[in-house]
Amino acid sequence: MTEAAYHFTDIAYLNDGNVRQRSAFRVLNDLEIMTALSSFDPLLVGTVPIEIDLPTSDLDIVCEFQDAAQFAERLVQEYRKYEDFVIKTQTVDQIERVVCNFTYEDWIFEIFGQPVPTLRQNGYKHMIIEYRILNILGNKAKEYIIDLKSGGLKTEPAFGKMLNLQGDPYQALLEMCEWDEERLRNYLKRIRSAY
Repeated sequence: MTEAAYHFTDIAYLNDGNVRQRSAFRVLNDLEIMTALSSFDPLLVGTVPIEIDLPTSDLDIVCEFQDAAQFAERLVQEYRKYEDFVIKTQTVDQIERVVCNFTYEDWIFEIFGQPVPTLRQNGYKHMIIEYRILNILGNKAKEYIIDLKSGGLKTEPAFGKMLNLQGDPYQALLEMCEWDEERLRNYLKRIRSAY
């Protein structure tokens, strides 16, 4: 399946989704986030788009910037008026990143930016491979992941447990993201009985 086949680049799909997805669609539109940040190519990623979120899950938005200070200034300008507003800039693996958090209504937002195209950022890649896995394995796998997350595991470690991944589940899922459909299906056939 090619990237063009995924529907996540336009948040309109949320309006036809479950209750939390429709709520997310409403607040994203209330705040006009995708429009306000359009020059930074924003993408909603994480658990809400693929329906494995918990009631406490946040809305994760990844962005691409060329100038960290300009991006941070835009975030301050747009979102400082909201509850729990925090913004920080840091460098990880020699890549500058800006993270902004705030609360609006019952949603916690995390806006993450770095000088990497959004379709190549790890948050997007993790969501896509998790989406592909769940599409193949079905609702039972989705329920299993939600149960593991309800028990305290983060999303990628929950997938690591379900798939019996060795080592760092974050890295293993990134590697799996590069697999073609046949390789992924063959791998998943071997682990179906694990959950």
